[in-house]
Amino acid sequence: MGVVIGETAIVGDYTLIYQGVTLGGTGKESGKRHPTLGKHVVVGAGAKVLGNIQIGDRVRIGAGSIVLRDVPSTCTVVGIPGRNICRNCHPNNPLEHNKLPDPQADVIRTLLDRIEKLEEQLQQQN
Repeated sequence: MGVVIGETAIVGDYTLIYQGVTLGGTGKESGKRHPTLGKHVVVGAGAKVLGNIQIGDRVRIGAGSIVLRDVPSTCTVVGIPGRNICRNCHPNNPLEHNKLPDPQADVIRTLLDRIEKLEEQLQQQN
């Protein structure tokens, strides 16, 4: 119940960690086995950041995401498994979780639009 931070995890300055977050390891190896978070990172509720990975500065991790790979600075990570959604522009307020990108919804919307266009072409041919 609450936040789990593994013994070899490193958390940078001004990092915000919401409830239910796990900064955990992926095995029983000795040495550094937990993530390193940079400065000004926001980790959304229920997110899991697993393994000896590097999370850059000013990164946003969406709620419920499972991060298994390094994340460069100024990127946003969403989904299971976590996908890097790098943006050139920086959000004014990194706490606006409702404005996180949803790449899967974007792909589905594009496919649905394409299907509608193809159906219209079929209707015109008949």
